[in-house]
Amino acid sequence: MNEETTRYNKPLPDPTPATQPFWDALREHKLRLQRSKKAKKAIYYPRNVSPYGPKDELEWVECSGKGTVYSFTIARRPTAPQWSDDGDYAIAIVEIDEGARLTANIVNCPPEAVRIGMKVKACFQDVTPEVTLLQFEPA
Repeated sequence: MNEETTRYNKPLPDPTPATQPFWDALREHKLRLQRSKKAKKAIYYPRNVSPYGPKDELEWVECSGKGTVYSFTIARRPTAPQWSDDGDYAIAIVEIDEGARLTANIVNCPPEAVRIGMKVKACFQDVTPEVTLLQFEPA
């Protein structure tokens, strides 16, 4: 365990049976999402019932982690007290190549450099020995 993971003081996910495969994959530095067998589209957030109807089945698939910034904002004030030391950061909706849209931070570049249409790739932040968070960085 490194110093960064011992001092993480921000909210952590509370996985449910439906979301556990997503969090387990992140811990392995992989992005796995559910995919509709009927529509052949990746979906996010993990759920028990397909948004394409109750007769559809969902399967877990590994995704490329590549995507495009669909929308973003720059947080210039802390969104909660735990973020008071973070400075400005970009919060984005990323449309991954497989079609799903996820909300995550854009890291490893100045927030002012983030643009709609910017190509990004998944990166993984190990915040505790048990929890890894999904972020994106310029591709």
